[in-house]
Amino acid sequence: MAILDNLASFLKAISGFVTPLALLHIAWSTLLGIVIGALPGLTATMGIALITTLTYKLPADLAILVLICVYVGAIYGGSRTAILINIPGTPANAATTLDGFPLSMQGLAGRAMGVATTGSVFGSFIGMFFLATIAPVLGNYALKFQSFEFFWLAIFGIIISGHLTALEDPIKGWIAGFLGLLVAMVGQEGIHAYERFTYGTTELLGGFALIPAMVGAFGFAEVLTVMKNPPAKLADAPKDSVFPKILDVLQYWRTIIRSGLIGTLIGIIPGVGEDIGAWVSYAAARRKSKEREKFGKGSVEGLMAAETGNNAVVPGAIIPALTLAIPGSAPAAVLLAAMFIHGLRPGPLIMVETPQFVYQVVAMVFFATLAIFMYGVGFSKLLLKVLAIPRSRLMPVVFVLCVIGSYAITNRTFDIWVMIGFGIIGFILRQMRYPMAPLVLGIILGDLMDKNLRRGLVLTDGDLAPFFTRPICLVLWLITLSSIVLSIHPLRHALKEALNILWSKIRRLMIQPVR
Repeated sequence: MAILDNLASFLKAISGFVTPLALLHIAWSTLLGIVIGALPGLTATMGIALITTLTYKLPADLAILVLICVYVGAIYGGSRTAILINIPGTPANAATTLDGFPLSMQGLAGRAMGVATTGSVFGSFIGMFFLATIAPVLGNYALKFQSFEFFWLAIFGIIISGHLTALEDPIKGWIAGFLGLLVAMVGQEGIHAYERFTYGTTELLGGFALIPAMVGAFGFAEVLTVMKNPPAKLADAPKDSVFPKILDVLQYWRTIIRSGLIGTLIGIIPGVGEDIGAWVSYAAARRKSKEREKFGKGSVEGLMAAETGNNAVVPGAIIPALTLAIPGSAPAAVLLAAMFIHGLRPGPLIMVETPQFVYQVVAMVFFATLAIFMYGVGFSKLLLKVLAIPRSRLMPVVFVLCVIGSYAITNRTFDIWVMIGFGIIGFILRQMRYPMAPLVLGIILGDLMDKNLRRGLVLTDGDLAPFFTRPICLVLWLITLSSIVLSIHPLRHALKEALNILWSKIRRLMIQPVR
């Protein structure tokens, strides 16, 4: 019965967007997202942040529809440059370069783009299915969360995000995350309005605004990074057909399902993102493949896995954003901020206050997916001409949009300086190989962590025990602690040695003859 109710709600949401105005917004915003994703230096996060400032006067449902279409389109559009010029249009498409560009060099650029389109569409549909089924259940379960659980959920998100976005050196990821938490402490605290770290500056009483900070960290920092690197050379347009082949779907259907599931799961984990979803899906496909030797040399299966994985993360990342108000990726973080700006209240009460909105979001992902398929099949060769835009003309336009987007939120010049400051900091951190996603996640979760820590202490009269003994808290802090221990090599090595010694003693006791 519940399945029929969910289906009816989904169909009702779809019918609500079958209007000329909604279809027009779907068409232009998805196209804009693809262009943003295809242009090296423009990311999905920056695109959503900039477009958010243009949606203030739209109704809430149409505004979120536009942003989701930009999101889905940008993650898909990044595959164009990854295949043709070996440069991922967005970080989510880094794994796509491994096999997409070799296929292009073999004269199969059209087939590679068709495979990318197929993987993107199926990945989005798989993630959309779980968005429709998991989000309502998680939303109802989240009602059991109290201040103690939300505190650990914030810490867990920072630790996991830092670990998975900086696999070579997780400490850098944690530093970036806790730097974001520190930034979130600036301004009046949320319970008693006490001033912290304002140093007498009235502009800092409200803290650092999220959108200018994110536009700077992802937008202006990207502009500086692109201008620092040498320009890429544009490859020839594909001469073979870009229409997806049914044979590729039939041959690699297991890879598609596996990558879709992995991508959705990665998306649900707070602050991890599409790039990790692509890499994990790619690694799993290579491990299970019968054509392992082709990976990295032009494997259709590898390309399919990468593009299915990163696009499945998109609806997966929206699941915790809707139900827990904790974003699963950096673009989802901006989307979450946009929801609050438009008067929506994502979080545990969403299934009580506006349950239909969850199914509206599912319908938005559905229409965005149909749009990327139509553009991928019909306009791929035409869209490639966008790549010929010289970056000397493109980057100044992007910088102007960063300035306008930061200023338009509150009409404060101070926010422009915030954007520039975070852009310079983000650029420096990137050069030092610090990930940006934990930094932004820390800014978002800082307020959640701070309020719930102090609210929990007020409820228990200063007793810390409930933070460690409540069932959900116990699970969260044990996972967090184990993630830290297993990420630090000396601690992991010492733990492994201790377990080996313990196992040896157990074996000796087991084989010792009974007297």
